Amino acid sequence: MRGLVRVVIFLTVIWSAYWFVAGFGLRNAITAWFDKQQEQGWQADFSDVLTAGYPLRHVTRLNSPALADPVNGTAWSADWIEFQSPAIWPGRQVLRFADTPQRLSYFDQTATIKASDLQAELQLQPGVALVLEKMALTAGSWLITDDAEALAGGDTLTVVMEQTSIPVTYAIGARIDGFTPGDGLRDLMRSATTLPQAFETLELDMTATFNKPWDRTALEQGRPQPVKIDLNLAEMKWGALRLFAAGELDIDHQGIPTGEIAVKAENWRDMIAMANAAGALPDQAVDPVTRALNFMAGLGGNPNALDLQLNFRDGFVALGPLPLGPAPRLILR
Repeated sequence: MRGLVRVVIFLTVIWSAYWFVAGFGLRNAITAWFDKQQEQGWQADFSDVLTAGYPLRHVTRLNSPALADPVNGTAWSADWIEFQSPAIWPGRQVLRFADTPQRLSYFDQTATIKASDLQAELQLQPGVALVLEKMALTAGSWLITDDAEALAGGDTLTVVMEQTSIPVTYAIGARIDGFTPGDGLRDLMRSATTLPQAFETLELDMTATFNKPWDRTALEQGRPQPVKIDLNLAEMKWGALRLFAAGELDIDHQGIPTGEIAVKAENWRDMIAMANAAGALPDQAVDPVTRALNFMAGLGGNPNALDLQLNFRDGFVALGPLPLGPAPRLILR
């Protein structure tokens, strides 16, 4: 019995020593990253740091963290953020965010985010590069406001990005339950007053290939840039409005896409009215566009459903035969 007790005590001492050494190393790694960003011209600070979780986890909490990148104009601050990981391997991190409001800014535009149970899961490969294997962002009810005006909200949020067997290719999925556009967006689309308060479905399923894997250099140097997008399905259902999209795009080094995206729209006439009310479609273009799309919908056999293709060529985008203008640049800043 005494021998067993000695073994237990010995193992406890060894594990405790490992836990404290690993916890100290993890804490130093986090604070050192903030110091390095300050050296590169960022605002990167926090009020204090706490460590807990013994004996099975490492929990590191930063109080009053604030980050700001003067190059791309982004800034974020919160009351606290918590890093949780199994004591045996810190490369599986769970980041828990405060339920209190967070502030996210882009130059002079600032939004306030309030979300319950907001957390991000990071699974990193062992090694100095810390290559991202999986990232997941989940939340319960959430709300984004701007100057006390609601911009958007939802009942749940799930976003997952997972590395495939090809290191530079990631499967990306997103789903929002009960997505609710803010009053500003509904007022902008004046014809949307008869639509339900919330979307029935808002989902995304795609695969993206980048010019390099996502690793620690994505934060310290430059973001990986997309070179190919396989859109398996993007789906939106809002009352009588239905929109589906799928297709493939190749993206050059300037962020210019080339390819086709197939689009199916149900009750498309309401979408035209909304686009006109929002100012995206001029009054003088409503009748010609409606006639052209009505003709194409008739070819499909269902006048209320429209099957079209977004064509991306030579830096421009067209919806079927209708030119829409320059294609968006797909560049991650």
